[in-house]
Amino acid sequence: MEDQARRAEILVIEDEDNIAIALDYLLTREGYAQTRLATGAGAVDMICTRKPDLVLLDVMLPEVSGYEICQSVRANRDCDDVRILMMTARGSAMERRKGLAMGADGFISKPFELKELREEVRRMLASERVPAPEGARNA
Repeated sequence: MEDQARRAEILVIEDEDNIAIALDYLLTREGYAQTRLATGAGAVDMICTRKPDLVLLDVMLPEVSGYEICQSVRANRDCDDVRILMMTARGSAMERRKGLAMGADGFISKPFELKELREEVRRMLASERVPAPEGARNA
């Protein structure tokens, strides 16, 4: 089981280089395959085409917000298995509720401890995603 998780594909959508470098370090060290986008433009198409195991999605992105990306991905039945972990510097309870309401599977506040993020990534990859019921889509 751990071997499967270590080969998981992760898409990082993060515009801040310093955070992307830290994520690259962590994910590479953990043995994950990864790709990075630095903008929200084209993110939905890439997610729906590649269907990564996990998307680390910044909320505040140039061109298209993380919330819009999350909502668009969740509206596509072909992407039901894609897990989304939203990341934001605005870690209020309201932001967290909004992200989860848009269909995120998890939410982490920046700055985060690498240990905390590593544990959350492992947890999300080890669990099976349960898609929202049909009536809950596009709500």
